[in-house]
Amino acid sequence: MQSTRNKLIELLAENRDEYISGQELSDRLHISRSAIWKHMKQLEKDGYQIEGVSNKGYRILKFPAKISENTIRWGLQTKWLGKSIIHKESITSTQEIAHHVAKEGAQHGTVIIADEQTNSRGRMQRQWHSAASKGIWMSILLRPAMLPQNAPQLTLLSGTVLASVIARKFDVTPYIKWPNDIIINGKKVAGILTEMQAEQDQIQYVIIGMGINVNQDREDFPDEITTKATSLKIATGCEQELVDLIQDILLQFEKMYDNYLQAGFPYVKTIWESFGFKIGKPIVVRTMNKEWKTDFLGIAKDGALLVANDQDKPEKLYAGEIDWFKEEE
Repeated sequence: MQSTRNKLIELLAENRDEYISGQELSDRLHISRSAIWKHMKQLEKDGYQIEGVSNKGYRILKFPAKISENTIRWGLQTKWLGKSIIHKESITSTQEIAHHVAKEGAQHGTVIIADEQTNSRGRMQRQWHSAASKGIWMSILLRPAMLPQNAPQLTLLSGTVLASVIARKFDVTPYIKWPNDIIINGKKVAGILTEMQAEQDQIQYVIIGMGINVNQDREDFPDEITTKATSLKIATGCEQELVDLIQDILLQFEKMYDNYLQAGFPYVKTIWESFGFKIGKPIVVRTMNKEWKTDFLGIAKDGALLVANDQDKPEKLYAGEIDWFKEEE
């Protein structure tokens, strides 16, 4: 059920180039004009610039740049993704909240986003530094009708979304480092964490977590990661607008996901390899049993990493640690 406040924002947004009277708002929202005035004051506290003129009505002059449920929803062009948005100023982890609401029955396409995460994590339980209001810390809840063994393909799909959006919006060249990192100029700008709850042949839900460094300066990163991490602001030299970037990512994700369900993984594979980091170049692979130097050949039809084996033939890898030869980056 859409809240009265969200309906009010939509009405103001639809009429942003002209005034809409308090009486019309009252009639359409079925609340008193006094209640309309109180809602306007609350919107102003959230950063909306509202102009009210006697005998004319109200209009929005400016929408707030800060992240909120309303600012993300206004102008979001998706069909199903982000119709339910949970925004928190500070939480331990968007993944943690996503698991909780998923188990409570939250709908497919629910988006959980935070200004700050105090205990966020990435792949292999590594900590992710989530500075307050400096980046995008977001989880997407999906309920796909697909086999659990195919879920890792959604990590690769998410990587193509982030790389495609960054390449289109900014004058930088992003790469996807298998399986889940986005890098610019050899440094990590974003990471993806995919988790799921499933039975043997059925997925209950999948959560795609995204951490994107957007407006950090170099001094915002802890000393131990300054040589490994970057942000879009550092890479472009300009501060970026968070809400617009979030909306673009959600729209591109919905398009890519819908295409994937209809056409399968080949299209995702093609885009992924166009951004693939170190394809055709040497890497060192470490598994539980061995370590060896080989060439990175791309990804397989199912999303596995392809390397050359001892006979120079393609071999699939589904897990392992990769040394990407930092001295060559």
